[in-house]
Formats: sequence, C-alpha cells, structure tokens
Amino acid sequence: MFTPQDVAKLRAATGAGMMDCKKALTECNGDMEKATIWLREKGIAAAAKKADRIAAEGIVASYIHMGGKIGVLVELNCETDFVAKGDKFAALAKDVAMQIAAAKPLYVNIEDVDASALEAEKEILRNQALNEGKPEAIVEKMVEGRIKKYYQEVCLYEQPFVKDSSKTIREMINEAIMAIGEKITIRRFTRYEMGEGLEKRKDDLAAEVAAQMAGN
Repeated sequence: MFTPQDVAKLRAATGAGMMDCKKALTECNGDMEKATIWLREKGIAAAAKKADRIAAEGIVASYIHMGGKIGVLVELNCETDFVAKGDKFAALAKDVAMQIAAAKPLYVNIEDVDASALEAEKEILRNQALNEGKPEAIVEKMVEGRIKKYYQEVCLYEQPFVKDSSKTIREMINEAIMAIGEKITIRRFTRYEMGEGLEKRKDDLAAEVAAQMAGN
C-alpha cells in the first residue's frame, strides 16, 4: 500500500514522526496528499514544527478528588508566560491532571518506560503467547501488538482521553498546540492515592474518578 520511501517523504514534508506518518498513510490508504491533511487535522504536523522550540514557561496544576482520596500534581509547559496565565492553558492542565487521577499512568512518554520493566513485560507476553499455542514465527508480532497496548495503559501521552476516548492525550495536546500556537509539553507528574499499597484498599478510585468525569 505504501513504501518506506513514502514514509520518509511524508516525514520530510510534515516533520511528523515515523510512527505518525505510518499511521497517516495507513488511514489514508497510501495517499500522500490525504495523509498530509490527516496529520494537519490531528495537529501532529503543527506540533512537529514546534518540537524544537523551548517551552520553559507553564504551570504546575493540581487536582484533588472529592474527599481527598486522590491527589495529582502535573507540570505543563509552554513557551510564554502570557499563554501560561491564560484560561485555555489552565483548563488543559486541569484535564491532564484529571486524566492522571483517572487513568493511573506510570510514565509520561514511551521513552520514559524503564528498560528492565519493558523487557520483563515482553518476556511475560512471549510466554503467554507460547502457552496459548501460538507458532513461534508469529509470537514476536503478537508481542509487538500487546506491547503497544501496554504503552496505552502506562504512558500518559498514549492513553485514550477519559473525556473523549476517540483521541489520545497526545492528540489532545496537539489540538491545543494548534489552537494556542505554542509548543506545549507535559513534563512530569506525581499521583497520590490514599491508602495505596495497603492491604485494606478494596475500592477502585480510578474508576470512580473516570465515572465522575464522564458525567461532567
């Protein structure tokens, strides 16, 4: 449907990442023009053009779940103090904080995933596939697919947005970049859950937060 050369050409034209270009060409059946438009509509091309800019301004936003059961601090960066003080940026930061409370990510980006933890997860997935009786020839492809799902669970940028599961947090941020006109990045976060790790904990607070957000 498309070749590695097509991916390289699209990357050169838009500045988007390789995986985003592959996805765009897949979604658009290899049509270069449509793929370029797809990347622009998703905000990926605009975000890529701003990737080299310095985003040293921003805010630290907080979210406390009702009753103080879950607390989140997140640092969201932008380029200027003017944008950092704006209502749109504050609302975006709140959405990110609420996402962290509801979806319990462990990392910001795929690149942040601990290498030893990733290898351990891959080994578990390989053994699962083999135990299911899958041929060794396709086990690695199955592991690759399941690792992608793992990233969607533990990496904030890859998670479906709890307020609109049709988009990921990365796509939500890219849309904000297009609307605001500056580079925006999630730098770091901390999530606290009351009683986390204690044996007496039984209720699912993350599900409770997600349900509350869905009702907003």
